[in-house]
Amino acid sequence: MAAGDLASGKPLPGWSMHWPASAFSLQEFVILGFSGWPQGLRVLLFALLLPLYLATLAGNLLILALALLEPALHTPMYFFLGALSAVEAAYTLVLTPRMLAGFLLPPGGQAVAPATCAAQMGLFVALGGSECLLLAAMALDRYLAICRPLYYPQLMTAGLCWGLLACCCVGGSILAVGLTTAIFQLPFCHGGLVNHVFCDLPAVLVLACGNRDLQEHVLLAACLLLLVLPLILILLSYTRVLVVILGVGGAAGRRKAFNTVASHLTVAVLHYGCATAMYARPLSSRSLEEDKLVSLIYINLTPLLYPAIYTLRNRDMQGALQRVLSQRTPGIDHQADLT
Repeated sequence: MAAGDLASGKPLPGWSMHWPASAFSLQEFVILGFSGWPQGLRVLLFALLLPLYLATLAGNLLILALALLEPALHTPMYFFLGALSAVEAAYTLVLTPRMLAGFLLPPGGQAVAPATCAAQMGLFVALGGSECLLLAAMALDRYLAICRPLYYPQLMTAGLCWGLLACCCVGGSILAVGLTTAIFQLPFCHGGLVNHVFCDLPAVLVLACGNRDLQEHVLLAACLLLLVLPLILILLSYTRVLVVILGVGGAAGRRKAFNTVASHLTVAVLHYGCATAMYARPLSSRSLEEDKLVSLIYINLTPLLYPAIYTLRNRDMQGALQRVLSQRTPGIDHQADLT
């Protein structure tokens, strides 16, 4: 048996029909990450990405804290924004620390138990799926607020907000359990070397032997369900919102509404664009090395943009932050009065 057959992922002669699952049960997976890169380059990446990780985590936790503590932000829009920030913070905690640790470890990758690999994959899918659905819920909220303002208080109640949030979380969790179970029920006869920075679905799926068509079709169907359909709903909602904004109200009101919609739409395009580029493709057209490089963007840079977009372009959030800071530092108010 040639060792290259295992490394290349080619089916082994005589093993193409029947595989006892126990014969290929792995004791561990090894997340390769960038362990093959020079140590100096890996240390440099660690030094560059650690501040981004801390800034992302701090920004999302700040938005969540403001949404919870500031009474002026106790509205449906900021309820969903706070929930989105909580999901982003959890998403960052699931993926980034292990990736950063991989830059400092000796060459050879990080060994993880199959249960740990499955848990990371499941959490990643659950949080990513919940975020997709949550962005659609935010688009629905903006549509009702701007296009149906007279009925908005009766429609978007606290009960409906919590119900939509629960549906987003349950939907993402169901998808995560289904996809993770479908992948990990396969025998892994191509070794346990995961050529990625975490246990991503395609990187683990290529290690499985047998007929992977079902799992690949499930993955593509999930992408259709979580990416294409919500994105169509978001685009239709915001198109209608923009038409209404341009047709009614004064210049100041139009500017505020437009800035809010622009922020939400920018985040939606970033999220769905990255997710579609990564997962709405068959395995045969993938390059795991390219996917690994692209992951540096959607794990580190894209989540950092979300707090920046929402805080820099949102006067309500800026005002809430100033009020919270002024309460903790009374001298600010006194200085403002003097000026």
